[in-house]
Amino acid sequence: MTDTLNSCCSPKRNGQTLPAPAAIDRPGVTDPGRDESVVIPGGVALVGTDRPDIPVDAEGPLRKRKIKPFRIDATAVTNARFARFVAATGYVTEAERFGNSFVFHSFLPPDAPPTHGVVGSEWWRMVEAAHWRQPHGPLVPEAYHDDHPAVQISWADATAFAAWAGGRLPTEVEWEHAARGGLGDVRFPWGDQEPDDSDFLPCNIWQGPFPRHNTGADGFVATAPARSFAPNGYGLYNMVGNVWEWTSEPFRVRSLKKAAQRAHQGKAGYKLQKGGSFLCHISYCYRYRIAARHGNAPDTGTPHQGMRLVYDM
Repeated sequence: MTDTLNSCCSPKRNGQTLPAPAAIDRPGVTDPGRDESVVIPGGVALVGTDRPDIPVDAEGPLRKRKIKPFRIDATAVTNARFARFVAATGYVTEAERFGNSFVFHSFLPPDAPPTHGVVGSEWWRMVEAAHWRQPHGPLVPEAYHDDHPAVQISWADATAFAAWAGGRLPTEVEWEHAARGGLGDVRFPWGDQEPDDSDFLPCNIWQGPFPRHNTGADGFVATAPARSFAPNGYGLYNMVGNVWEWTSEPFRVRSLKKAAQRAHQGKAGYKLQKGGSFLCHISYCYRYRIAARHGNAPDTGTPHQGMRLVYDM
């Protein structure tokens, strides 16, 4: 397993700026997607781990926190649900306003125009007109599916959607408490059994040699439908794998030693993401574990970044 501090999980924009999007006024009708949310019991929640696999990400130690009951979406927010938001508000995502976004190299067709890559992670390419309706760019229209998670979503896009839907992005404690599904101190939402490349395939992650070839042994080489694979004990789908999910919190590593803090320089202002994605593999980005953490610039969208909302009881 290789620990990385570069752009393996998600690339980021370099110094580009946009005016702040217009404020979203929540309409008088309730977002129907909220009706499928699940009640998560309160009590003592666990966050973190005493078995960190990527200590530089501040995965440990295991802590206990008191938490109130809340509701959480059973799935990541789908394209169909995000489309209702856009239709109701006229919202334009940051990727649309920038005019481009990042796409993983293997999704580009052979006749695609030349693209610029991310230094050190050249498998990430900047593609013109890539956004939530065209997550792999305009030359790959078949990448969009109503029942798949909405992706190419920045943190600003996610918080705007949450304001309209009457919810909010989860805290790290809420997200981990929900992901554990009542099982306690486990590595994955189903327990501690490790996924592999051929026989045990409980979630949508990478199989094969990263970043050259994804065998798709789990049935998918990109996003899977939001309601796929077995749910956890609380009835939540794809809490790990499929797409990264934004949280409400900054990506902090203050508890680390100075050397580790220096390794994270340049990540000030990053927002915390949880859950890993279909591009994660144990050989390179082992972050599809409950306690795993990742941060990215809040203005950046990718084809493996989405969201899931929580709602106060």
